[in-house]
Amino acid sequence: MPLKKSEIAGFKKRLEDMRRQLTHSLKGSTADVKSVDEGAGYSQHQADQGTDDFDRTISLEVSSRELIILRQIERALEKIEDNTYGTCDISGDDIPLARLEAVPYATMTVRSQEQLEKGLI
Repeated sequence: MPLKKSEIAGFKKRLEDMRRQLTHSLKGSTADVKSVDEGAGYSQHQADQGTDDFDRTISLEVSSRELIILRQIERALEKIEDNTYGTCDISGDDIPLARLEAVPYATMTVRSQEQLEKGLI
């Protein structure tokens, strides 16, 4: 069943808010990684250096995941503009409202997502 305009407007607002938060978070993560790199020139205890390296690795992994989600949010916003939001990119089936409420940037049904992750499509 196609989504109502009011539902789409609500999802658009949520997606825009999520995009704003992630963009802010990514800017902060980038600054954190740079500040750790800049401080690496000072002599530090070896354990401190290991902790800094670990923190930098975690920060980069989090940033990478956030960037993936940001791309998915951008795709969902494109689909809203194209009037295809709520339709699976793979199968063309409607994405259930419950899935969109849980993951507003979903562009595939659970079934299509699972098939894609398993390499079946």
